[in-house]
Amino acid sequence: MPRLSPAAVLQLGLLLSALPAQYLISRWSGSSAAQRYHATTRMLRVWRDWRTSYLNTSAWMDWTEQQFNAVKSLLGLGQYQETQVSPPVETMIFDNDQGFFGASKAVRSPRPPYVFLRVGEVVMERKGHMVGVVVSWDAELRAPPEWIDRMFSNSENMKAEKTPHYKVLFGGPGPSSLLVAYLPQTQLERVAGVRPDIPTLENYFTHFDGTRFVMKPWLRELFPEDEDEDA
Repeated sequence: MPRLSPAAVLQLGLLLSALPAQYLISRWSGSSAAQRYHATTRMLRVWRDWRTSYLNTSAWMDWTEQQFNAVKSLLGLGQYQETQVSPPVETMIFDNDQGFFGASKAVRSPRPPYVFLRVGEVVMERKGHMVGVVVSWDAELRAPPEWIDRMFSNSENMKAEKTPHYKVLFGGPGPSSLLVAYLPQTQLERVAGVRPDIPTLENYFTHFDGTRFVMKPWLRELFPEDEDEDA
């Protein structure tokens, strides 16, 4: 028996399928142009559904990977291969366990004399002239390396690392929106006689005394010297 090449097999398959295809087309289509149009549209829709559902290579690969992972889980394989994923830097600025962005629970005492601003003081960001409130500070920059590289050039890194940084809350564009920033001392200046309306301030402070916001007891424990006038 002669051996058929792949091209010959393909041609033979097309010839054998011609008659069933003609029969299906005649059954699906009608005599009028409208019937043929609707039949063609229906056939294209069926082909599209098949192509996206059953002929989609990525879908089959995803399904295969899911089944493989299920088998591994059933057999107890790969359970020690899980790695801890760090949260995005954008969410770490709100709170984190690494002590970045002023989130350290270490008591800031004694208070360095070169830390000019205090928790509870109203400040203005010099570039955008936004008014906010200091809720924490670090005597030196404490942030992930990728954030430092993104915010500062190589020549600025050494200088920024030795500069006090402050976590500041700003009001956003909406009445209930909040912006959180971690800014160096060189970009902030103290503002007197202004009481900004910023969401979540009640989580940090008891009231505004006309000059600055008064810290709650838990915050005063972290910054015990920030309310001392002679500090």
